[in-house]
Formats: sequence, structure tokens, C-alpha cells
Amino acid sequence: MTTFQLYLAPLRGFTDYIYRNTFTGHFDGFDGALAPFIPTVTADRFKPSHFKDILPENNPTLPIVPQIIGNQSADFINLAERLFDLGYTSVNWNLGCPFPMVAKKHRGSGLLPYPERIDAFLEKTVSSIPNRLSIKTRLGRRTINDIFKLMPIFNRYPLKEIIIHPRTGIQMYVGKTDLDTFERCLAQSVHRIIYNGDITDLKTFQEIFARFGDIDGWMIGRGALANPFLPAIIKNGQDGCGDKLAVFRKFYDDLFEQYRQAFDGPGHLLNRMKGFWTYFNRSFANGRQIKKKIHRTQSLERYLKIVDRFFEVDEQWID
Repeated sequence: MTTFQLYLAPLRGFTDYIYRNTFTGHFDGFDGALAPFIPTVTADRFKPSHFKDILPENNPTLPIVPQIIGNQSADFINLAERLFDLGYTSVNWNLGCPFPMVAKKHRGSGLLPYPERIDAFLEKTVSSIPNRLSIKTRLGRRTINDIFKLMPIFNRYPLKEIIIHPRTGIQMYVGKTDLDTFERCLAQSVHRIIYNGDITDLKTFQEIFARFGDIDGWMIGRGALANPFLPAIIKNGQDGCGDKLAVFRKFYDDLFEQYRQAFDGPGHLLNRMKGFWTYFNRSFANGRQIKKKIHRTQSLERYLKIVDRFFEVDEQWID
């Protein structure tokens, strides 16, 4: 029987320790998670908030690997050493973030067109940090040609693994994933490769797995946010879940309560839950309607009434 590892992708503002812990209290399927990125700063600017999401005491259930975003090796090394002191023997370098505000600073996917800078960074960093280094990347910022300049560079360093999302940065999350280019990356890499991108249902996973069955690591993010049953369905190879509505409602109520306790005011809580419903709605027949209602409301009290009515009257899970 083929075995593989399934990892939760890092989605900043969503897959923090509160979500991860609540998820594992209601669902299974994930073997680990890549935590949303921590930005590098100079040593004198470190604050406790930089580390809250990855503190061991906040992550008792799901093994995580911290992710770092930055382009200055000295700051990266300093942060990696602090993470090692917290017990993290592996860290991940974010070379994939597609958002323009990040990329214009030559961070995330914005650094991909500069192979010489990436090479210099790795030369200084890999031998200086006490952790094993992995990389999460895209095919390039504007062109897939970036990745083929980078593969020989990556191959020269003892990386733990490379996670590849087969899109360019400017594509964001639209358009088809480029599986042909991903296959070429597989052929050129000496490292373990993990696939990440657009795994939203069992059928899609099985189709990609049939093509790249030698891969033993897979990462999903948005698909699991929309359908938290998906990781277990993928791991089991079938949908054996019972009353999904009842299970999801308990999960949702728990998630809401955990964030209610964590946030100071109703505005922050409302905005966070609005964000989650941009994904949750995809698993419901009437999802688009509740998404519109939720995003129009400016009142937490009104939000609660909308959600309660939805669960009691309008809900219909899409199997």
C-alpha cells in the first residue's frame, strides 16, 4: 500500500495555532503543518508576538515547521537560531508568497527572478543555521523560466525538501496549475519534492497522485479550509464521513469561541469569521448567499443571527 504524508499549507490570517488546534480537535488526516510565515527583522525589533503562533505550548497536537520570509541572511540566521532554541530543528524559507506588497520588497515570489541573490543567501545561510532548511516556492514571479535557473542552485545545497506550488507569483491563485512544468522540476531536482496547489477534492488528488505517484508528500490549504473533512477523505481514499453538518457545526462553534476568547473586540472577531466564510461557503449549496449576507453585515450580533438561521434552516452540505 502506498503511503504518503499530508501537510496543512500556511495561509496567513487563517491557519494559525488556534485554527490548527481546533481542527485537530474535530478532524484528522494531517501529519503536520507549515506555519504561516514569520518576517525577518533586526534582532532589536523582535517582539513576543513574532513567536506566539509557533510556541511549543501553543502547538500540542499537530507537528509544525516554522516558515520564515525575508531576503537578508543575517536576519534569517538570527531568527532560525531563536527557533532552534524553541526546539525547531527544521525551518522553511518562503519563496512563494504571491502578494504584490510582499513581492515588491523582493520577498517571497518577488525574489525568484534573482537567482544570484538566492544563491548568495543560501551560501551564507545553510551552513550557518543549526536547523535543516526547506524551501516553499512557485515556478517564478512572472515566468516559469525562473525555476529552471533555480533548480541547479537548489541542488547544490543540502536542503531538507522543496515544496512547489506550480503557478507563477503573478497568477496568484487563478488559472490552472502547470503540471507539465512541475514534472520537469521533479526530473531536475535531487531533493524530496512536495506538491502544493489546487487539491480541492478526492478526485483531483487521485488524478494528480496517479501522475506523480512517487511523491510521498502533499500539501493542501484552501481545499481543507473549504472542506475540513478533505484531509481524512484523501488519507482514507474514500468519503466515509457520517453527519457532516453536525460535525462541521461543532467545529465551527468551537472555532468561533476560541477566536472570541483570543480577540479583544467584536470587530476583529467579525473580520476573522468573514474571512473563514469565504472558504466555508464553498461546501454548502446555499453558500454564496450566506457569504454575501455575512460580508455585508457590520454587526457581530447580526452576524450571529445570520449564521444561526443558516445552520437551522438553509444549510445543505455539498457531498
